[in-house]
Amino acid sequence: MPETAHELVVNLHMHTPYSDGHCSHDQIAAAAMRSGLDAVIVTDHNVWVGGPEDYYKDGDRRVLLLVGEEIHDQARDPQKNHMLVFGAHRELATHAYAPQRLLNAVNQAGGLAFFAHPVDPEAPAVGEGDISWVDWDLIGYTGIELWNSFSEFKGLLKSKLHGLFYAYSPNRVASGPYPEAFARWDTLLGQGKRVVAIGGSDAHGMPARLGPLRRTLFPYEFHFRCINTHVIVPRPLGNDALADGQMIIDALRQGHCFIGYDLPASTRGFRILVHGAERSVGMGDEISSKNGVTFQIRLPMRTECVLFKDGKPARTWKNHELCTYITTEPGVYRVEAYIRYLGKRRHWIISNPVYVR
Repeated sequence: MPETAHELVVNLHMHTPYSDGHCSHDQIAAAAMRSGLDAVIVTDHNVWVGGPEDYYKDGDRRVLLLVGEEIHDQARDPQKNHMLVFGAHRELATHAYAPQRLLNAVNQAGGLAFFAHPVDPEAPAVGEGDISWVDWDLIGYTGIELWNSFSEFKGLLKSKLHGLFYAYSPNRVASGPYPEAFARWDTLLGQGKRVVAIGGSDAHGMPARLGPLRRTLFPYEFHFRCINTHVIVPRPLGNDALADGQMIIDALRQGHCFIGYDLPASTRGFRILVHGAERSVGMGDEISSKNGVTFQIRLPMRTECVLFKDGKPARTWKNHELCTYITTEPGVYRVEAYIRYLGKRRHWIISNPVYVR
């Protein structure tokens, strides 16, 4: 991944009135432009909506809107195994009854499959059940939605009063992915699998009420300023929506991306470059440990940064902007950066791995 690569801020996993969302594609695009996003990926439940995928413009602002799908077996009780599908360009919900068959169909269509909200606990106070992912022995998936904004909110709902508090203080919700999701990801990586991590908003724009109080739970525009997936691509966006969309899909497939919590401070500009004897690589790539490798981690500002090797901290930096680490040890390396926001230490950046073989 060359240093001249370009960065796109993408918000993914959201819904329209075609399933259980409350804003149209046009309204979502308008909110995305106001939020400064480069692209959004809409994923309605069990319906692929052909047609809206295109560039949307307002004056000198524009956003690329892509259409995927969130697929699950609606006949299953209890509900489990929601799968995000990007880049397939066709309806695949007819395969939902058999997850491996669905994965095979996604791959045959040239798409990507991510296990949505792999840890999604129940919230009895508001009548929400546990919809975590359970079938982990499948093959052919691209990765997991490590950080899901709405699932994190759901986990805080110990009572309706908690819901009311966070409805009026949504900036206090995000702290980081569930520890169980991190543990699952590190386990899969430790088994030698390539598993790409993404962050999704799961935006619905849900209207809520408690007695006389009315509130939209996390408007789309708020979601779009929070947990995004930053994608590293070889060139800037052009004018061909199909080609540019495929470029984003290809970068996600390769793990050339990181999760950024952009509300406290923009995570644009984060990079990992790993220099070996013969070449340099970035997130999602593989490199030989022969003769040693040098990690160069660039943060958008000075903060706390931890380099993980095989799921365990290998090196921690405090109040750094540039971090360097030299090693000859093979392993799966990834980075987490943290930020203090509203009196709490929160995840700020989560990188995808570099595979040192």
